[in-house]
Amino acid sequence: MVQRRLTQLDSTWPAALPRRLGAMIYDGFLVAAIWIGITVAHVAFFRFVLGQNAEEIGVGALEVWSLRVLLVLSAIAFFTFSWTRGGMTLGMQTWRLRVQTVDGYTITPLQSVVRCLTAWLSLAALGLGYWWVLFDGERRSWPDIASNTRTVVLPKR
Repeated sequence: MVQRRLTQLDSTWPAALPRRLGAMIYDGFLVAAIWIGITVAHVAFFRFVLGQNAEEIGVGALEVWSLRVLLVLSAIAFFTFSWTRGGMTLGMQTWRLRVQTVDGYTITPLQSVVRCLTAWLSLAALGLGYWWVLFDGERRSWPDIASNTRTVVLPKR
């Protein structure tokens, strides 16, 4: 994948915590909708393609773990697609945020996966990875630091 040079580099500034949280909530609803669709398709597959009885679905380890893997991979795919394409998810567009490399390019798929995995860790640590923005001089979160990226605010149009 070819990284693209982003625009408006001189008129951006580091994103503060409230704006990041707003985008995270918005994107959380989008990911939940994706997960609902995947769960419905997963249940339908086991019920109608494999012919399991309704009472048996979700009982075995195969059903449980395959769904968990699909949910995690779909979230990573959603964020990776959005961030590598233009640096923004739909929630980030609403809050005028963009993820970019330190020198102003779109991020790579590897940086995106690192951001996703670090985001899970940040949330699991009671949000400490995001609260870090309040203490870091450059307003970086743990996902920003781990992936060598920046989350910036775009100016109003």
